[in-house]
Amino acid sequence: MAAYKHERAVGPATKLAIGKATPPTAYPQSEYPDFFFKITNIENKTALKAKFARICNNSGIKQRYFHCTEEILKANPQMCTYQDASLDVRQDIAIREVPRLAEKAAIQALTEWGQPRSQITHVVFATTSGVNMPGADLTLTRLLGLSPTVNRTMLYQQGCFGGATVLRVAKDLAENNKGARFLTVVSELTCVTFRAPNEEHLYNLVGSAIFGDGASCLIIGPDPVPKVERPHFEIHWNTLPIFNKAIEVAGSPAWNDIFWCVHPGGRAILDEVEKTLNLRPEKMAATRKVFYDYGNMSGASVLFVLDQMRKQSAELNAATTGEGCEWGLVVGFGPGLTVEVSVLKALPVVSS
Repeated sequence: MAAYKHERAVGPATKLAIGKATPPTAYPQSEYPDFFFKITNIENKTALKAKFARICNNSGIKQRYFHCTEEILKANPQMCTYQDASLDVRQDIAIREVPRLAEKAAIQALTEWGQPRSQITHVVFATTSGVNMPGADLTLTRLLGLSPTVNRTMLYQQGCFGGATVLRVAKDLAENNKGARFLTVVSELTCVTFRAPNEEHLYNLVGSAIFGDGASCLIIGPDPVPKVERPHFEIHWNTLPIFNKAIEVAGSPAWNDIFWCVHPGGRAILDEVEKTLNLRPEKMAATRKVFYDYGNMSGASVLFVLDQMRKQSAELNAATTGEGCEWGLVVGFGPGLTVEVSVLKALPVVSS
């Protein structure tokens, strides 16, 4: 084992920078029912529209961003008719636009990081939007002009906990590759799920009312260079004593001693987490803010929350990037219901 020590990092993986991106078109939640039923040519279904409008009004969302504008949907009417054959069209959009949106988030992260792109050694990319080979990871590598020898890991169909999953994967790889710097990306589009509402499948109404498009990118690496890189969080395992003790009781006061970056899966989910764990309302403020501003962007959402947590900490003049707390959780909820959790250690807030 000693022979491999020189290949491994000394310290834990850290988050060094973050970037976010959405398509330019935002739809106010209050106006979306009219748009949705008009573009799908079912304005005559007034009872169904009224039900959908109630879901939108009670969602806790102000607006959502979409790549599929009215013009795109009119040019591809098969996407707007319930159960019409439209897989090819959706796949074509996803293959083209998922890496483009990821590129915008990556450029923002790289700019904040401030180091040459040539120092990126690995790319970890997750999406639930479309599948192709070679994948979106290779397309992104080319768009950014990264080295063709960069190590790539592509994760498809992770669902809403994809943001937490890429943290785990990047941590595992980073700590076993001394000096590595990871471009860690999640990019999601609703083009693969957009469809007309139907009375026989009412469960689709909720997804149509809360999901939006977005991409997030983290620069992750171990052993940050002093005075050159400015880490925000360390990524740790979920085996710390505070969590082992607190988990014994769902409403343990200890849960309020940590910070929470929870995937904004929906208002009901957030309310239940807060109630079950007896969390103070401010503990979910970053998550609810992201949900209000963007809706549920699947795997990208929880990384938006992580950035919101950092920003709120600076605004509050908190001692750490975790709103003054030392330890916290990134919680990703996925299909099933499944959960992916990462433990983070917040670091001192450093001004730009």
